[in-house]
Amino acid sequence: MGLSVIGAGFGRTGTESLKNALEILGYGPCYHMFEVLPYPERVATWRAIASGEKPDWDHVFSGFGATVDWPGASYWRELSRHFPKAKIVLSIRDADSWYDSMDNTILPILRNSDDMESIGIKVISERVFAGKINDREHMIDVFNKNIAEIQAAFGTDRLLTYQLGSGWEPLCQFLGCEIPDEPYPFGNSSEQFEGKVAAVTNTPSG
Repeated sequence: MGLSVIGAGFGRTGTESLKNALEILGYGPCYHMFEVLPYPERVATWRAIASGEKPDWDHVFSGFGATVDWPGASYWRELSRHFPKAKIVLSIRDADSWYDSMDNTILPILRNSDDMESIGIKVISERVFAGKINDREHMIDVFNKNIAEIQAAFGTDRLLTYQLGSGWEPLCQFLGCEIPDEPYPFGNSSEQFEGKVAAVTNTPSG
C-alpha cells in the first residue's frame, strides 16, 4: 500500500482526532502510538529501530495508508524520503498549551518509567527531547524548532500546517477530498488519555 499521508506533528497536537479524520477520508488504516502499544511485535520493531537497527519502512507500515503521532512523527525526514509521494500534515497548537497537555498525560508516564529501553524513553524522551523532559523551556524550544524545520523542508504543495481545531476544510482542501457530512472527530483529551492508554496496554510507556 505505502503511506499516502505522513503526520509530522508531535503527540498532543490532536493526532488521534487527525487519525480518525484521515480514516474517514479513506486514508486508513492510520498508524498511531495506539496502533503500536497493544502489539508486542510492533513494540519490538520500534525498540529495535530506536536502538539503531535499520528499519524496513515498507514492512513497518504494511497495511497502513497513513501515520500520525509518535513514534512515526519523530522519523518524518526518513519517511518523507522513503515515501516521496506522501503528503505531509504538520499538526500544531499553541506551544504552552501543548506542553501543559504533555505534562498532564505523556510526561508522567515517561518520568515514572523504569524501562529505559521503552519506545517512550528511547524515542520521545531521548531522541526527541534529548532526555530533558523536566525542562519546560527546552521542550517548548524543541517543539517550535521541529515546526520550523518541517516548514522549511517542504513546499505548500506537499505540506499542510494544520492548526488544532481547524476542522475539515483545510485538511480536505489539501488532500482534494469532499468535506464529510459529519463533524470533525474529537478525542483523546487529557481527561481521556489515561483510560485509553490503560485500555491498549499494561505497560503504557511502550
